[in-house]
Amino acid sequence: MSIDLYPALDAGETDVAVALERDVHAGAIAPLGAASLLHRNDDMRWPEEQGNDLLSRWPGIGFANLASDGATIGDVFGEQLPQLEESDAPSLLTLTIGGNDLLSAFSTKPRISLLEAIARDVADAYEFLLDALHRARPNAHVVVATIYDPSDGTGHIPGVLEQAGPLPLPVLSGLNDRIRTLASSTPRTALADVHAHFMGHGVLAPEEDRWYWRRSLIEPNARGASEIRRLWLEVLDSL
Repeated sequence: MSIDLYPALDAGETDVAVALERDVHAGAIAPLGAASLLHRNDDMRWPEEQGNDLLSRWPGIGFANLASDGATIGDVFGEQLPQLEESDAPSLLTLTIGGNDLLSAFSTKPRISLLEAIARDVADAYEFLLDALHRARPNAHVVVATIYDPSDGTGHIPGVLEQAGPLPLPVLSGLNDRIRTLASSTPRTALADVHAHFMGHGVLAPEEDRWYWRRSLIEPNARGASEIRRLWLEVLDSL
């Protein structure tokens, strides 16, 4: 939800090798993901958002995009969190995680009781992660995001785990509710309700109105990345 790869592929703004291999290390990728746009708008692609980015608000603000393709909460603990230097400096952290954990669990077609238990474990890990972020950056604001539903409430995403049957949307809803609760109960934490914002822009929408990449409907397209960025900025305005 945060990385550059799929929005750049959607926009045709990658080297050919990246387009063929979908490998972020294969060549150049335009900074069109949500996190990159939050830091610096692409004025040519999104002229209506000119000046609506962190650099315009706080000139000189630094940027580190630690998100990675397909990451789970375990990957955040094991690979991303160690890259976050501890600091008392004022900071803004965005967290988009949990969707891959659920998809990975669902791909094995477990019984619903086991899937619900896995989702509770993911939610507990999410809480531990949020605590770790605040300990590493005590003067940071953390914006957490709910997990979107490309099926638009239908439980079906073409090309995604179709053999496993309808997606267990109540499990997704439960995890999103836990994220909302954590956002409201944790100091210096705010909610970007991506799930609500994206509803109606998935499989039920005409293709020109979708915010997901047409080749893999679990990834944001260029418009989707911009919409996540806009939602983050609206959250900052409300703080």
